[in-house]
Amino acid sequence: MRGQAGVATEQTGVAGRYAVALYDLAETQGALDAVANDLRALKALLDESADLRRLIASAVLSRDDQTKAIGAVLEKAGAVDLVRRFVGVVAENRRLASLPQMIAAFLARLAEKRGEVTAEVTAAVPLLDYQIDQIKTSLAGSYGSKVMVDVKVDPSLIGGLVVKIGSKLIDHSLKTKLTRLQLAMKGVG
Repeated sequence: MRGQAGVATEQTGVAGRYAVALYDLAETQGALDAVANDLRALKALLDESADLRRLIASAVLSRDDQTKAIGAVLEKAGAVDLVRRFVGVVAENRRLASLPQMIAAFLARLAEKRGEVTAEVTAAVPLLDYQIDQIKTSLAGSYGSKVMVDVKVDPSLIGGLVVKIGSKLIDHSLKTKLTRLQLAMKGVG
């Protein structure tokens, strides 16, 4: 029987192989940007929709039902043909549950090839375009390469930002500052 670590490694490996295949096809067809944009949009849909996450994770739905449903979602979203065919193959092979890892692996490979670094920025409120540009400029100065920003909103932060690049975490959220202050006050009393 395989442990959890073996399953995670296998899924990462499968996701990586699928991502490399898609990357190679997209590069050959000169469609890297279109595919990347569609995959980012699909990732956003998965992040926003619990129903869509259940669809791709379901072992109960038939292969045909999953293929038709995800195909309809991609068609409605206006995905390019290569992305629709790719996700169709993934569905036919019963690998939809690994789709988020495939998307992440594709985008990571694209960023690596382009010399880009991705920063995960979590803010208490949605950021405006000029704020995102300021973050990109500030981080590009520190990292010496083009910085892509993936913004998430978490109202529990109260204010400020949490920025993660690779293994480095910069937490300037009001929530963390208040927690530190609370811990410091407990130590005094």
